Amino acid sequence: MEKKAVKDSRVVKTSMVLPPDTNQHGTMFGGKLMAYIDDVAALSATRHARVPVVTASTDSVDFLYPINPSDSVCVESFVISTGTSSMEVFVKIISEDLYTGERRIAATAFLTFVALDANKKPVPVPGILPETEEEKKLHERAAQRSQMRKMRREESRRLAEFLTTKKPWE
Repeated sequence: MEKKAVKDSRVVKTSMVLPPDTNQHGTMFGGKLMAYIDDVAALSATRHARVPVVTASTDSVDFLYPINPSDSVCVESFVISTGTSSMEVFVKIISEDLYTGERRIAATAFLTFVALDANKKPVPVPGILPETEEEKKLHERAAQRSQMRKMRREESRRLAEFLTTKKPWE
């Protein structure tokens, strides 16, 4: 399977931050931003694989700066590494004060998606060709993030075995 350039999976969504998008602190709801993140990341993974995909994990969403109602929010995603059927997608969130033009990275996230066939079974995906310095830097640490992800998943499995499914009032 031929490798694909990172740029071929790039997705950008820009939105105004409106009052209904904000919390009691007057900044953008984290959950609203997380929905944007999953949406654009899924589009990037689908563009890369050209088959249906499912979110397998969200490694982290690191909120670095608040996003204000006077800002626009630009959510940019692209596939940064691949496994056999999995794709790691990087998402950067840029806030822009629409009155001053100041832009900054407000948040970052890494998500993993799995490509599926018509029977919802994993299928192989093309490899990735990072070209820019940003893409190369993110790609070179992919193996470390993958290892950390496997450790977290195993810990989650152990925790799930311990947890109860009983109703709290029983």
